[in-house]
Amino acid sequence: MSLRCLATGRTLAGPQANPRCSLKSPTMGEEGGGRSCGTTMELQKLKQQAMEYYRENDVPRRLEELLNSTFYLQPADVYGHLANCFSKLAKPPTICRVVGKNVLDGLGLPTLQVEIFCTVQNFPKNICSVVISTHFEVHENTLPELVEAENIERSEAVSTAVRWVNETITQELRGMAPSSQAEVDQVLRTFFENKVQEDKERKESEKSLEDSAVPIPSPLTPPAPPPPPAKKKGQKQGRKDTFTEKPILPPEPGEPVLCGSMAIGAVSLAVAKTSAMLDSNPLYLNIALLKHHQEHPAKLTVPLLMVSLVSCGKSSPGKLNLMKEVICIPHPGLTAKQGVEMLLEIQKHINRTIEMPPPPKTETKKGHNGGKRSQQPITGKMSHLGCLTINYDTTEQPLLLIQGICANLGLEMGTNLHLAINCAAHELMDYSKGKYEVMMGTYKNAAEMVDLYVDLINKFPSIIALIDPFRKEDSEQWDSIYNALGSRCYIIAGTASKSIPKLLEDGNVSVLRQSGLIIKHTNQTTVSDLVEITNLMDSKKHVAVFGSTEGESSDDSLVDLAVGLGVRFIKLGGLSRGERVTKYNRLFAIEEELVQNGTLGFNEEHTFFYLSEEAEKAAVAGELPRPPGRIFPTEVVEESVKT
Repeated sequence: MSLRCLATGRTLAGPQANPRCSLKSPTMGEEGGGRSCGTTMELQKLKQQAMEYYRENDVPRRLEELLNSTFYLQPADVYGHLANCFSKLAKPPTICRVVGKNVLDGLGLPTLQVEIFCTVQNFPKNICSVVISTHFEVHENTLPELVEAENIERSEAVSTAVRWVNETITQELRGMAPSSQAEVDQVLRTFFENKVQEDKERKESEKSLEDSAVPIPSPLTPPAPPPPPAKKKGQKQGRKDTFTEKPILPPEPGEPVLCGSMAIGAVSLAVAKTSAMLDSNPLYLNIALLKHHQEHPAKLTVPLLMVSLVSCGKSSPGKLNLMKEVICIPHPGLTAKQGVEMLLEIQKHINRTIEMPPPPKTETKKGHNGGKRSQQPITGKMSHLGCLTINYDTTEQPLLLIQGICANLGLEMGTNLHLAINCAAHELMDYSKGKYEVMMGTYKNAAEMVDLYVDLINKFPSIIALIDPFRKEDSEQWDSIYNALGSRCYIIAGTASKSIPKLLEDGNVSVLRQSGLIIKHTNQTTVSDLVEITNLMDSKKHVAVFGSTEGESSDDSLVDLAVGLGVRFIKLGGLSRGERVTKYNRLFAIEEELVQNGTLGFNEEHTFFYLSEEAEKAAVAGELPRPPGRIFPTEVVEESVKT
């Protein structure tokens, strides 16, 4: 007996089709006189099971429709056509394995790579991989023992993340659809919460053991209070010293980062990229669909570039410490490629300036240079941020350099491009003096820093953004600078901001008074978290800057994240170093693709959404006031010229 196709009635298998499938009973010879009754019943039962199996999976109907349609179409490649049709009928791919690996980032330091394997048409297939950067900052001119301690911590974090991925996360996600991003992220979030609880219990257990082992010392007599300070000459009895500065707040302890937490963010991103690849979509479109509740946005905009040109921060060889990054922002009307081409020309002239020897000293009649110190040659080296580190001594010098180069190139500051300054104030605080060391040997308290920033922007109105102008502890000064400059400059919190999970937990992005935040995809931040935080910032009219970390890898997924999330700015560092240039190239490719599809949106001019303290409180409470009139940088320039 042969099995027949239930749709066509044609023979599918039988003794003639496959000689190895003999229907004779193995226990009977030719002289047996026929097939055994038991074998016939088994074949009948097998046929019945086959009919039920194919009927349950709707094979007869679908096969008949497919054969009929193929006959009418008569494609040149019949089996190719059938293969395409059958692939559409296949079950959706599901995750079968997640693999974590220890790889190197752009600085040769360890970081995490995650690969996703899916079951596709009954076979496991490697779909994609991503590399996430660690949260560790890159410190230059640091004590060797501190560097070694951080390297050990980094290695342990990556090793723990690899172990989490390969041992537990791969089992938790097995069988899940990559398209179910919210469900995947919830599984990852639950896993992470359990790890946090385990870590808490472990620390409590260790502490209890230490307390039981160490005898409790007898209470010590508190020391006598220090004597009152001696009166200054002429100071009257009972009069307070008006020159006493308010003591600074000590640094707040950093948010704890659970060792291995980068596994959560890496796996979440890898699943999002897997879903996009299986649907033959770019990652940025998949992210945009998540943000817009699976509705295709009519237009997508490419974020405005924040490109680091020079660095004059704490680690630079000159006296100037205040400007960790001097950043250029091309005009919103330019494409990303046009903006980079303009900035490359500026960078080329900066390189020439550095290579030029200093002007000769002016000799006086006496053969001396008038007692003035000779001008030091400008030197520069490439930093890990992808820009030149230059030795300058004053805040005006790097700005005048760029301003002069732009004038020579026929570019107008404030029109063709604007500037932003990454102050990195947390690196400048000298806690022994309680002041910021803006230049070597020059210290300013928090109130004086406000005046410094106001004066700087009055001199250079093309500066439209200050990043981390203060430590997060100086909340009063954040209020002051926002009130002074918020109507003409973005006040952005980067390092001073809380982590994305903490911001979401609090439900408030306005812990400090600022115009916007730098958001980064690190640690336990999932793709769902990124969507949620950008939605929250949009609702509060805050500017979102998607930033890269200091130790970047060659993975360019963060560019897709920035485009899909619809952020205002993207900060990738300078135009050097391969791990950063590859991201600019990805941005160009996305821009070109959007142009070809007719879905490229246009960026608006820079506007500043300034809120008074009362309006800020109302916004936090969910009562967003009516937006004030837009304030453009060009208006600020004109106003400053008039005054």
